[in-house]
Amino acid sequence: MELSADRILLMGNEAIARGALEGGAAYATGYPGNPSSEIVETMFGYQREHGIRVEWSANEIIALEAAAAFAFSGLRAIVTMKQNGMNVASDFLTTVSLNELKGGLVLVVCDDPGPMTSTNEQDSRHFAKIAQVPLLEPFTASEAKEMMRWLLVFSEQMGIPCILRSVSRLSHGRGAVKLGPVPSQEIKPSFDIEKPLVGLPFLVTPNHAHLLKKMKEVQTTFDKSPFNEYTGPNDANFIIMATGLGALYAREAVNMLHLEQQIGILKIGTIWPPPSHLIRAYLKQAKDVLFVEEIDPFLEDQVKVLYAEHASKLGAVSFYGKNTGDIYGPSGPGVGEMNTDIVLDALGRIFNKEISACASPYEDARKQASILLVPREVAFCDGCPHRASFLAIKAALELDGRKGFVVGDIGCYGLGAGPTGFNQIKALHCMGSGMGNACGFSQMASFGFNQPVVAVIGDSTFFHAGLPALINAAFNKADGLFIVLDNAVTAMTGFQVNPASPFTATGKATRPVLAEDIARSVGAKITVLDPIEDIQESIHAVYAALQEEGLRFLVFRRPCATFEKKTRAAEEILKARIDPESCIGEICGCNRFCSRVLACPSIQYDKDKDRAFINEDTCNGCGLCVQLCPRQAISLVNIQKEGRSA
Repeated sequence: MELSADRILLMGNEAIARGALEGGAAYATGYPGNPSSEIVETMFGYQREHGIRVEWSANEIIALEAAAAFAFSGLRAIVTMKQNGMNVASDFLTTVSLNELKGGLVLVVCDDPGPMTSTNEQDSRHFAKIAQVPLLEPFTASEAKEMMRWLLVFSEQMGIPCILRSVSRLSHGRGAVKLGPVPSQEIKPSFDIEKPLVGLPFLVTPNHAHLLKKMKEVQTTFDKSPFNEYTGPNDANFIIMATGLGALYAREAVNMLHLEQQIGILKIGTIWPPPSHLIRAYLKQAKDVLFVEEIDPFLEDQVKVLYAEHASKLGAVSFYGKNTGDIYGPSGPGVGEMNTDIVLDALGRIFNKEISACASPYEDARKQASILLVPREVAFCDGCPHRASFLAIKAALELDGRKGFVVGDIGCYGLGAGPTGFNQIKALHCMGSGMGNACGFSQMASFGFNQPVVAVIGDSTFFHAGLPALINAAFNKADGLFIVLDNAVTAMTGFQVNPASPFTATGKATRPVLAEDIARSVGAKITVLDPIEDIQESIHAVYAALQEEGLRFLVFRRPCATFEKKTRAAEEILKARIDPESCIGEICGCNRFCSRVLACPSIQYDKDKDRAFINEDTCNGCGLCVQLCPRQAISLVNIQKEGRSA
């Protein structure tokens, strides 16, 4: 929505991408992961017009290494990831920071407090301290754009990589952003072979010393940065030091409590290294300091260290934050998202003020409305092939009877740990961890362990993090069953391509890399089939694999139903339909298997009529329910042909 000729409404991630464009980025890459995916997706839209290079990488460390090559050669580049990806990229980050970059290199990490779509709520700011690289954190979409633009230039000036940290609410929130000019790409890249960038042991210590010296220069710059801003009375004794969205929550809470004349707010955007002189200046005037930040008490810890070093000159200061237990949400101190209510609660207790985040009439209405809300569980999409895959695995393990179980990792298929996947996944951690766990389980036979273990992994995750586990399993003679749930796209994060796709993200034809070809090369026993086409065959395939020994590799391959629906030919629109005469409801004896157990969102139950029915608006026509109905009351119909016949 346009606000003016040069001012538009942008999502935080879109603003970051715009900042990269205005900062002269020649290259953008990353690995898709919520809440970061839209940054690279937006950069794809700039590619043709502005001549930049954009692509998805197989994982985060490769993305960072590829982006660094551009910086080595004098160009500017960005790489994006979510907080889990920072762990993957950190090995290279902690070494590339010891070299002198010729161009700018900015790593954008989007943390997920809460979390909403992650297996942890890690605070990535710690990596800036570990790698000794600058880190900035914006609090609005507009500032996110400006920080991104500035960081690319600053990184090139200092010759070191920088980090821009966002969080879910900022990445996916929207704000007005003023557009700036886009520079032309005029630099011809070249790598100086007279100045090799190597991390040989005898160079590490002097390079480390040089890096620390640079960081002192960075700190001097940060002390004067406009990204740090103080609002409130000049002589305030009570100061809130806030980072990122915490600054917005703090401002709102102070206004709601009418404490504007008593409290000053120091918004700190240059998180690492902290602007020490600026912070000390406000510590000198303050008697009380409250810290508002997500997720860990990162700033709180740094300020307290700084205070301890200068306590004799600063005088007595009382600190309130997560470490002191003054900032805590519903789940306790130091965890979860920050919000205005949490700040209100802290200030209310400190200032002995009664607080009410919501006027009583609205609160009463909210409580009444909550009674009407229907409980909803997270579920696989209509027609998702993973539903059939987990049904086949569940049935095969029950037939086997040896208390076998499934280990997996994060992705759409991670929902296999819940009711929609028949509660099959029993261990779920980081990407690729299921296959790694299976390697360990397979080596416990001599200790008396005899339960079958099935490791599931998605196609994109297999290329991201599963290859080392597969090679490890082959080399160490693991006895296990690995199942790749190949739905042709990186579905969970927005249908991005991966190495198994026949096209690159820019639409260029490429040779897909098939998981079974790689598994075959290390000697695994291979089975490939569609999990939905014949569910009984799928059950048999898993059961047969469980009876074998050695390294077994099964690929359940069927396109993501939601993604396929967008490209399906008009004459092939199939929908499942229930014959109300054949369906006999509760007396069937199936315990409402289709609507209660299979739990496809399109299959619903009419309590008054005691019959199941299918919502054809959402049905993707996969046909799984057709095969499983004991009354054969469900059939597939081509609604396009029906329309033409009518």
